[in-house]
Amino acid sequence: MIDLHTHTFFSDGQLVPTELIRRAAVAGYSAMAITDHADKSNTKWLLENIVGMVDEIGAANNIQVLAGVELTHVPPQSIPEVMQLARDNGAEIVVVHGETIVEPVMPGTNLAAINAGVDILAHPGLITAEEVQLAAEMGVYLEITTRGGHSLTNGHVVKLATQYGAKMVIDNDAHSPGDLVSPEMAHKIAIGAGMTYEQYQQALKNSADIVAKAKA
Repeated sequence: MIDLHTHTFFSDGQLVPTELIRRAAVAGYSAMAITDHADKSNTKWLLENIVGMVDEIGAANNIQVLAGVELTHVPPQSIPEVMQLARDNGAEIVVVHGETIVEPVMPGTNLAAINAGVDILAHPGLITAEEVQLAAEMGVYLEITTRGGHSLTNGHVVKLATQYGAKMVIDNDAHSPGDLVSPEMAHKIAIGAGMTYEQYQQALKNSADIVAKAKA
């Protein structure tokens, strides 16, 4: 398993980065990303606290760890600027908090994130066909999430991603130890969202490809 969307106590997660990494490793994960909630005010600070240390702690636990951020409720017009700020400060992965139906995310966030070329658009809610088609063209991965609430629109995302050839990943959006689901549970959630077994396997490969590219 690989989880490219997790949170520590640097935002609204429960664990320090070291414990989160340790628990993911013990749960059998081969790679993960720490992507705490970020906007312009804290992006640099977050990355200063995890860039470098994640490699050391990851190596000690035999797990690859990416340093990243999840741009959250950032105004659409500011997403390119904050994404670049993250890249300039060492982010190996940039996730954007998409237009989930359970939070008041600004309309236009999905489109701005895709146009900016972020790595993953998390829980994109009722994303439009045009946005999914653009994501396919731009190489932006769409997240299928195991997290309650955000997962309500997984089926919609899978349907459109299948239709337009957009790449998908499966993430937990983990905030606590119990959010690190087993491969068996992730598979059940994926199938329940309408994925075929082949699509599920491809989603796992997509996550591995993101890690390999970041660490190349």
